[in-house]
Amino acid sequence: MIATLKDYFENQLDLPPAAVDWLLDLWRTIQTFDDMHDHDQVADVMPALWGALISMPGNPFYQAHAAALQAAMATAILKWHAANVAEASGKADERSFVWRAAYYDVVLLAVLFCHGQAAALDMAPVVMMMYGEPFADYREEFPHA
Repeated sequence: MIATLKDYFENQLDLPPAAVDWLLDLWRTIQTFDDMHDHDQVADVMPALWGALISMPGNPFYQAHAAALQAAMATAILKWHAANVAEASGKADERSFVWRAAYYDVVLLAVLFCHGQAAALDMAPVVMMMYGEPFADYREEFPHA
């Protein structure tokens, strides 16, 4: 998945290296914490730990946009939590499925910062299509969805 994301970030979205690195660190960290929350096997926590505490805060893209990125990440965490609550309580549906994809809100914000409003409007459909899990697959995981 990282190679696919990196390709999208570099070739489809034309993001600068610092933005690509930060978004990939964020992805690794999010996936590790999600796996830990779900009690899935986590082979190596070091990339997420290093990313969260060292690479991400020291990244020049992050430093230039920290306030807005923190707000977007806070919203993403709250949405992820709400989706997990819905899933655990048997209330998973289209809304919880969409809220799990908040990472892509942060990606779109990075596009906006790097390329401006007009380009972000043009690239928004590309970012939307990056979300790789079809609703049908999610529904199989939560049959009541």
